[in-house]
Amino acid sequence: MFTGEARVRSIQKSKKLADVCYDIRGPVLEKAKQMEEEGHKIIKLNIGNLAVFGFDPPDEIVHDMIINMGNASGYTDSKGLFAPRKAIMHYTQEKRIAGVGIDDIFIGNGASELIVMGMNALLNSGDEVLVPAPDYPLWTAAVSLSGGKPVHYICDEAADWYPDIEDIKRKITPHTKAIVVINPNNPTGALYPVSLLNEIVELARQHQLIVFADEIYDKTLYDDAEHTSIASLADDVLFLTLNGLSKNYRSCGYRAGWMVVSGEKRHAKDYIEGLNMLASMRLCANAPGQYAIQTALGGYQSINDLVGPGGRLLKQRDLAHSLLTDIPGVSCVKPKSALYMFPRLDPKIYPIQDDQQFAYELLAEEKVLIVQGTGFNWVAPDHFRVVFLPNSDDLTEAIGRIARFLEHYRRRHGTL
Repeated sequence: MFTGEARVRSIQKSKKLADVCYDIRGPVLEKAKQMEEEGHKIIKLNIGNLAVFGFDPPDEIVHDMIINMGNASGYTDSKGLFAPRKAIMHYTQEKRIAGVGIDDIFIGNGASELIVMGMNALLNSGDEVLVPAPDYPLWTAAVSLSGGKPVHYICDEAADWYPDIEDIKRKITPHTKAIVVINPNNPTGALYPVSLLNEIVELARQHQLIVFADEIYDKTLYDDAEHTSIASLADDVLFLTLNGLSKNYRSCGYRAGWMVVSGEKRHAKDYIEGLNMLASMRLCANAPGQYAIQTALGGYQSINDLVGPGGRLLKQRDLAHSLLTDIPGVSCVKPKSALYMFPRLDPKIYPIQDDQQFAYELLAEEKVLIVQGTGFNWVAPDHFRVVFLPNSDDLTEAIGRIARFLEHYRRRHGTL
């Protein structure tokens, strides 16, 4: 009979996760949760979760979900219900994306699930995907998790955060399979002109790259800006366009997103078969959220009231930009879209070596939660991202605390 103490084997996470991170919900957030449990009130500027800031979904899509709950208990088609996919097809026509049929549309548990699905179906070990820097970090994580290698191309802050075409050219190799285009952009709020999108399409054409287009903020536009879907610019390149209800329709928790395959599909039959296989393996996306899509896309577009003159999002964007850029040593390209700002801290005034530690110190001293710039795969510890979703009073308080923290930082480092 064994009488000694059993040796317990440590259980390790998969090695596939070695290069995977998602700092929007990372270590600094865990510290914030601990502080909340200790009784501290934290102002959270870290995540675009609209509901917690009083941005409610349109009443009509809530109503449609409720009245259809009795029909939502069974599995749907693995790609999604017919009616919402038909509505998405009509939306692609509005966006001038040609040649999209019902079978080209996949509904997912948010666009996030479909990002991972798109990469899992495509990548083999060593395959490279061009991803912007800064990026929405799920893209980098999905490439790594799928066995690929994310290669970051630079977006140029001095040029309104537009992708640097020459940098993209330098980073294309025989292993490059795809390029990710986040437009409108998270975290910078940049919106890309048609001329730039055409340049990216031409590179994809020359090098036979798949274009993954993240367009989740395509209606969250300011100052009469217009969005162009990159997939509308060519039919001889393969595009996967991702969108959903989370942001434009303030429905993050509904987890209702979609992916549209368009363009050069003839030579992608095997890849599309892989997408179909993965869609079937997860059985289906959640059914209640699917029932919100048709009404959302076809109903009154209340997002226009929020981003237009006098709209809450527009006013809060302008307020946040003014308050941030009034802080000595802080500059920020004014966003044309989305819900975020990506301000820069002048390294001569703020000699930051570790921007995650910087975020920790801001949280500890002022109870404000941000995400450090390197969490978005930016190349230097000199940026951070904030959301401008809190109401004007809370936003003023939060940025006032950031200003106070930065003043103390300048004093400590003798850079006043």
